[in-house]
Amino acid sequence: MKLHESIDGRLRAFIERQPLFFVATAPLSGDGHVNLSPKGLDGTFAVLDEHSVAYLDLTGSGSETVAHLRENGRITVMFCAFEGAPNIVRLHGTGRYVALQDAEFASYRGLFADLPGARGIVVVDVQRVSDSCGYAVPLMTHDGDRDLLTRWADNRGDDGLTAYRATKNATSIDGLPALDPGAETDPG
Repeated sequence: MKLHESIDGRLRAFIERQPLFFVATAPLSGDGHVNLSPKGLDGTFAVLDEHSVAYLDLTGSGSETVAHLRENGRITVMFCAFEGAPNIVRLHGTGRYVALQDAEFASYRGLFADLPGARGIVVVDVQRVSDSCGYAVPLMTHDGDRDLLTRWADNRGDDGLTAYRATKNATSIDGLPALDPGAETDPG
């Protein structure tokens, strides 16, 4: 493993080529559930600068990352090379959740693809950057993005998504507060 001072040009290029990344968070409680989520879709991740990244959070069945970030901010983002030379990059840091109704949302929104179902943006202040060999990561090809989530969100429409988030995304599986369904409006 090698530690890096920042997300330099080589690491940034590697990160930006990856079609898949993983996000890990955990509650403070020792008996709470650690969460690890795969993320993807072209246009949902951005390197902001050498010490910060962000990704577009789309409506899904859970809200663990949101709840954990609101409770303690700890987050790790990981990228693996499934094609080409083996490599794993981990970004450890402190994240915050910028919800649809937050004034700051609009300042980040233009960095990402215009996808239905956006519910917020996760911004990470990166404190530790490392990469390692990834020799055991399998070789796989990226045949394309699935369109199931975006079609699902598009079919629900804005009102349906708001209702879904109110019932499915208000709390984590451990009962931590996540999205505030009463405050949701889309400023953009």
